[in-house]
Amino acid sequence: MLELALKTLLSYLLGSVAGALILGQLLGFDIRQAGSGNAGATNALRTKGPVFAIAVLLIDMGKGYFAAAWLPPLALGLIAFDDRMTLAVLCACAAVLGHVYPLWYGFRGGKGAATLLGVLAGLQAGLVLPVVAVWVLVVAATGYVSLATMLAVASFSVWIIGCRLIGWDYPRMDTVQPLLAFGLWAMLLTLYTHRTNIGRLRSGQESRTRFVRTPRS
Repeated sequence: MLELALKTLLSYLLGSVAGALILGQLLGFDIRQAGSGNAGATNALRTKGPVFAIAVLLIDMGKGYFAAAWLPPLALGLIAFDDRMTLAVLCACAAVLGHVYPLWYGFRGGKGAATLLGVLAGLQAGLVLPVVAVWVLVVAATGYVSLATMLAVASFSVWIIGCRLIGWDYPRMDTVQPLLAFGLWAMLLTLYTHRTNIGRLRSGQESRTRFVRTPRS
């Protein structure tokens, strides 16, 4: 249990290293004072441009991948926690929570989308492509990045169930339960962090990406 507690704590602290806030400090601004006030890649793109946004995306994805893929098997000289996939899932959850509620920045972080993508790559890399495909298709069809993010995260569990239903041994049977638990948790967290977006979607006030043309009335 000591390994579980220590690695989960380390994952949370790692997740608290927010790319937009670190880079913003280096450049002399607080991203939370611009645009939507969110310390994530989407707000970084809208307010500071593509170069800054890509750097933020890489940092936030990288820390998620490290927490889910590299940290769980790392030998620390402790009594090992036997269920490695459960350990990886808990580290993944801690990293995402660290991004959303960063210790270093007064618990005001981003919505966790980029970090979630990083931990998905660390937990089950083969499902990243279909999840990203859902995101791209929804953005292309609607122009709503928030809606695309929520549906893409929800699709993670759907893809797992679909693979098992059609007889694919992917992911492995012994990993399905913790992965589905993670998928449900990630979906609920994403809905919560996007609650204001949901309100704007319902009222028709949510911003669309400029890459999608909307029909004129």
